[in-house]
Amino acid sequence: MPLAPFTGVLGKKNAAHLLRRATFGGTKADIDSMSGLTASQAIQQLFVTTTDPLPPIDPASGITWVNTLPVSGDSEDGDLQGFFIKWWLGMLAGTGVEPSQKLAFLTREKIVFLLHTHFTTIQETVNNSRALYFQNALFRKFAFDNQPDPLWNFKMLTKKVSLDNAMMVLLDGRLNVKGRPNENYAREFLELFTIGKGLPGYVPPSTIPGDYIYFTEQDVQAAARVFSGYDTDFTFLTIDEDTQLPRVKVKGTGTVANQHDNDPKEFSDRFGNTVITPDTTLLFGDKATEASMLDELDQLVEMIYAQQETVKNICRRIYRFYVYHEITQTIDSSIIADMANTFVSNNFKLQPVIMELLQSQHFYDSATATVDDNNFGALIKSPLDLVLNTLRFFEYNLPDPQTEAEKFYETTGKLLDSMKYQGMIFLNPYDVAGYDAYFQYPLYNRNWISANTLTQRYKFIFDNIRVDKMEEGEIEIDILLFIQQRFASVALNPDELIKELASYLLPMSLSGTEITVERLNYFKSQFFVIGKGLPQGPEVFWEFSWNNANTIPESKEDARGMLQYLLNAMLQSPEYQLF
Repeated sequence: MPLAPFTGVLGKKNAAHLLRRATFGGTKADIDSMSGLTASQAIQQLFVTTTDPLPPIDPASGITWVNTLPVSGDSEDGDLQGFFIKWWLGMLAGTGVEPSQKLAFLTREKIVFLLHTHFTTIQETVNNSRALYFQNALFRKFAFDNQPDPLWNFKMLTKKVSLDNAMMVLLDGRLNVKGRPNENYAREFLELFTIGKGLPGYVPPSTIPGDYIYFTEQDVQAAARVFSGYDTDFTFLTIDEDTQLPRVKVKGTGTVANQHDNDPKEFSDRFGNTVITPDTTLLFGDKATEASMLDELDQLVEMIYAQQETVKNICRRIYRFYVYHEITQTIDSSIIADMANTFVSNNFKLQPVIMELLQSQHFYDSATATVDDNNFGALIKSPLDLVLNTLRFFEYNLPDPQTEAEKFYETTGKLLDSMKYQGMIFLNPYDVAGYDAYFQYPLYNRNWISANTLTQRYKFIFDNIRVDKMEEGEIEIDILLFIQQRFASVALNPDELIKELASYLLPMSLSGTEITVERLNYFKSQFFVIGKGLPQGPEVFWEFSWNNANTIPESKEDARGMLQYLLNAMLQSPEYQLF
């Protein structure tokens, strides 16, 4: 059965929650606009057809390189890989998108990022800018998959990513040939991408060697033989007929795929002892062809997706990404089971599952604001979320990636450096399973926080919420102008200003009361650092500075300085690290 929907209008608190999780945060105007909508109405606004981004360009030439034939031994590809990574960060920030399309664009890009965390990429291993770009484009084609064609779904994506050049490099698929099978991709395909092994937390691992609860070593070996005989095509001239994107090629001569294992592949009892055999109508005599290889891949994926555990494993990944990392047996047998039913009934399309989850009562269970609630303000922001959420709220626009390419790459490069110091090397997770925060039991998102990374989170806020800028490429947020434009109605009253800011910035604030008296007094003490000890008192000093900020230069600097202390305190608070 479908998840129980959230009823009534969202209100500010839940609208902010939705935008933090479904996108990379909203502006004040976004939150205000969504607060008057029902969850269903808000979701309909987030999931609408949106434009595709223009490809990255080489700043030296001013044109893109991704759709031109690569130069063999191109010494500049390392630079091009850097441009691609910086470009995608800009797309995740919604750079260059029309305001009317931005929320839908960001919703889709967050799903592209979800797919990246699931079908992992490691840039340093792939080491090819075009392969990275085309995999990213593949994810984007499937992010909004609620299309009329029933076959355009997550199951189809699973097949296509198996034929992706970047994946072929990452997991050694090109080394997998008849007689010498390489099992790397087959193992991760079963363990990470589809059915999974066991359930961390409440299904103990098997004590039998080669038994992974839902599949066995026999299944890894059989799947590896299905995947045998492919090779990378770094000319990118082999085009997939469905996606119209480059894919791998077949090792062989003419019509014969002579490096594919063409014998039957028998799977274990976990898959009903299924035997995958070549379709004789697709063979060249008794030899494998590209068509027969693709048919075997279809058989494999259909067999795996016929298992209920495959569907539930993928739904768990979606749940952990959008809701919370802990999945109890109760949640698994109710929420995850309902998500799985939606997944299957919609022919394995990803979008209907996400849409239903984001408008469910369970997603907004925080409305009660009880101490034991785990869904609201309980995920630790990734460095990506922290950086982009901050830029979004303060309405900072990155330089245009087409007309200001050098400045764009310089700025996004500095943001990537900050994210690295915060513990996230973007597109370079340490493990083929991805970033620990999205899969590693039992810590999950707690992996983002350590003594060093927390300091760097604070440094990011300090460096970018400040009144002086020293270096090219640093972002500049005019906090005084921002408050004048967005919070002028409450700015004269420090208590009301802090409460109003907290209602947008801090996910732990309670509707009606916003923040506790203790937190309010703490933030106010930071706000009044400059005015302390003055004869007229800090509140009078703030009022004078605010009222004269546009006419007296000294008052402008005082007002900006006080706001800098306040916003540093609020954005460096434990609450702001959560979403």
